[in-house]
Amino acid sequence: MDKSLSELIKISNKVGIDLTLVQGGGGNTSVKTDDNKYMYIKASGISLKDMSPQRGWRKIDVQRTLSILTDDFLFSLDAAAREAEVVHRLNLCCCDGLKNAGRPSVEAHLHALLDKYVVHLHPNAVGVYVCSKNGRAMLEKLFADENKPFLWVPYFDPGMTLAKKVSNLINGYVALHGFKPQVLFLQKHGIFISASNYDDVMKIVSKVIKICAAKIRPAKKAKLQIPDAASVENAKLAIRSAYFKAVGQYVMVGHFPDEQIYLFMKRQDAAGLLSFSALCPDELVYANGPALWVDKPEISSIESKIKQRIQKETKPPLAFIVKGLGLFAVGNYLSLETIKDIVKSSIFIRTNAVSMGGINPLTNRERTFINSWEAEAFRKAVIDGGKSGELQNRISVVTGAGSGLGRNIAIGLARAGANVALVDIDTDAAVQTAQMIKDESNCQTLILSCDVTNADSVDKAYDNL
Repeated sequence: MDKSLSELIKISNKVGIDLTLVQGGGGNTSVKTDDNKYMYIKASGISLKDMSPQRGWRKIDVQRTLSILTDDFLFSLDAAAREAEVVHRLNLCCCDGLKNAGRPSVEAHLHALLDKYVVHLHPNAVGVYVCSKNGRAMLEKLFADENKPFLWVPYFDPGMTLAKKVSNLINGYVALHGFKPQVLFLQKHGIFISASNYDDVMKIVSKVIKICAAKIRPAKKAKLQIPDAASVENAKLAIRSAYFKAVGQYVMVGHFPDEQIYLFMKRQDAAGLLSFSALCPDELVYANGPALWVDKPEISSIESKIKQRIQKETKPPLAFIVKGLGLFAVGNYLSLETIKDIVKSSIFIRTNAVSMGGINPLTNRERTFINSWEAEAFRKAVIDGGKSGELQNRISVVTGAGSGLGRNIAIGLARAGANVALVDIDTDAAVQTAQMIKDESNCQTLILSCDVTNADSVDKAYDNL
């Protein structure tokens, strides 16, 4: 394996497992070859932690990638046509001979502009500054003694517009300092860190996070109080029913008891903090904005709140914080954990940005662009598993699913997009059915041991759904 690719996988996996640095499919990495002709870069949509020598990356031609930035014709197109053409051209820059390997990161231009090693992250500690009103001024104080000043990048629409603006900013930086920036803070986004060797780039990552975190008040500790199962189940049913009434979609609902969420719920300003719109593109893409605050899990009230959010933001929320009960997320099995991680990151940033001049969320125009940007829709589809079908996000329960007619019904429901609970007294046979479903779809399965002729066994299986 090429040394540059090996180092890309190493860097990506190391930062990707740390949820304080990146959440969901966000962030990306790249490493250029020694001759600077080629660049290995993360593929769009895949998580950094999931990259491997076999998947999750593309090899692209550096000069061809940079040439996209100098083509003025692209800026004669409307935004949608321009971004679609850029995606097409980035695919043409690939020179790895791989098929069905995914498209290169849409931020490949930015990586091509910087040094050999590039790490783009969305750290919580950095998010506090880039998503607050006085964040830039505070960063300038924190990094005043650094030999190489950071480059502050005001918010621009992601994609070609951002890349072109950053190119101009980097040219100005080089003219002033005589070298390229190692650290770029992107307003309402995250951070780019770049260096000429592996050790330096990882040291800079650690140093920057440490400096940023030093001025952030550590969270208090508290004993997590787990709500009773009946209350959680009632809240799940209320959210599922309200979501269907407001949106017309059946969804799975997950509950996440968490100490950070528990502490947040005790704040008097919790609802107010969540009233601000999405802070960054990732929060908008993966969670449809901030979690919705719910005082009481009543269907009519939640339905009304969902409709109000849709009227304001065009999309329904995917996360709900129910007072006293914790965080609930809606979606499929593949997306629920991502939503949880995005919400926890957002809460951390919101609670700390208050002391830095206040929260500075995405504007209505900025959210509108992201909501209509094909690249972000693609990214979310990859994270969600690309599942489709008329029964998408529905939950089906099939008895006798280990063989015969039950097995065929279970497989058919999965093909139509449903997540399937496989109920059978023969769990080994149900496991075989689950493997058959896994071999041909992204749908989730749950195996339940049950004797349908025994009422107690049926009740136990139902309780485990």
